Amino acid sequence: MSVRTRVLAAVLALSALGLAVAGGVLFGLQRGQINQRIDDSLRRSVEEFDTLADIGIDPETGQEFTRGSQLVRTVMARTAPAENEGMVGIVDGQVALTANNSVELRLENDHELIDKVVAQPETERIILTSIKTGQTTYRAVTVPVQLSSDPTHSIFLLAFDYDAELEELGDNFRTYTLISLAALVLISGVGWLVAGRLLAPVRLVRETAQKITETDLSRRIPVSGNDDLSELSQTFNEMLDRLQGSMTAQRQLLDDVGHELRTPITIVQGHLELQDSYDPEDVDSVRAIALDELDRMRLLVDDLVTLAGAERPEFVKPRPLEVGQLTDDVLDKARTLGDRRWVVDSRAEHMWSLDPKRMTQAWLQLAANAVKFSPIGSTIAVGSRAVPGELRLWIRDEGAGIAPEDQGRIFARFARGANGTRAEGSGLGLTIVNAIAHAHGGRVELASAPGHGSTFTIVIQERQPEQEEPA
Repeated sequence: MSVRTRVLAAVLALSALGLAVAGGVLFGLQRGQINQRIDDSLRRSVEEFDTLADIGIDPETGQEFTRGSQLVRTVMARTAPAENEGMVGIVDGQVALTANNSVELRLENDHELIDKVVAQPETERIILTSIKTGQTTYRAVTVPVQLSSDPTHSIFLLAFDYDAELEELGDNFRTYTLISLAALVLISGVGWLVAGRLLAPVRLVRETAQKITETDLSRRIPVSGNDDLSELSQTFNEMLDRLQGSMTAQRQLLDDVGHELRTPITIVQGHLELQDSYDPEDVDSVRAIALDELDRMRLLVDDLVTLAGAERPEFVKPRPLEVGQLTDDVLDKARTLGDRRWVVDSRAEHMWSLDPKRMTQAWLQLAANAVKFSPIGSTIAVGSRAVPGELRLWIRDEGAGIAPEDQGRIFARFARGANGTRAEGSGLGLTIVNAIAHAHGGRVELASAPGHGSTFTIVIQERQPEQEEPA
């Protein structure tokens, strides 16, 4: 089932539920009003009966009532039944008095009703009740009449045809049901169109995703508006940008690695094909060349493994370090890299959150690069300084410097100078330094000019200490 169909089904279900609840509540309220109106009318009639009975004087003759049937007849003559209302007078179990011919509801014709009223236990209490017969359901009041001067037992019966009263309500409810069904049909049509328009970006995402292939990541979703679906489209496009960039970088890496590995393999293969197996000196020479090229390949693979892990969260494990001590340790290790005059520009006497292993690796890589591009006996300086908000770690040399046109690309993998040359190594050193700096939330800065040496600086932003959870 599509999202559009599910959305429409949910809208219809909620609409149907709302209409059903509203209809049920409305039906209950109207039925309650009908019940209240009927009971109020019956009670008013009983009050009028009681008033006349308490007076005990026939208003027509001015004489006291001597028989209960006289009182019932007088009350019936003074009562004007409403629509769907009728009345009778019962004397000693028989219908003795009936309403005039203008009253449509003829209670005397429903013998089952009369029998049920007569069968009620004799009592002086007025009874308001519902009586169901084969013809209909009545809401009735029975008023017993017993005068001391009259041996007969009379009953005044006043009743509403309850089913007839509810018939109009039933018609209204059926009309409401038909209107609700028509409304649901209209809602389904409008909802289908609206859902289609609202979910158009989702459909475009799906269609675009289906058309994306490994060789074509250039498709994008048009973005318009500023609602949630527009943000979804924008997020999807950004994901495609990252994916395309990742795929491009991956292909470039494979091309670069293939090119870099092809060179030592070609060298080893060429020397093995040309070596004189009977000449020990030639065999030793080829063996030395092969081992040297294999070492270069191993270095390349190790650096590639390091770069592959740079995107993982566990690539660096920072902990509070004394920067001054780290500076001294790096200087001691760097002295073995080459015959240079190693000095310290400055030492930061601060604690900073760093991964000692990775930061030492990056710092020594910069020192190794300085050795490659500076003359023997020249000065190479190691320095660290903490300024508000950041830590700066650098290597400064007195080498040949870097041309401005090369400074932007030396951090790329297997970078070469403008003349197409590159120093020995894997070609990934500065790339690894940059990755380590980024993993610490920092960057690498370069200040260099031809003939004036270079200064590579690792800049690390200050991190807020993490709050430890209580044990």
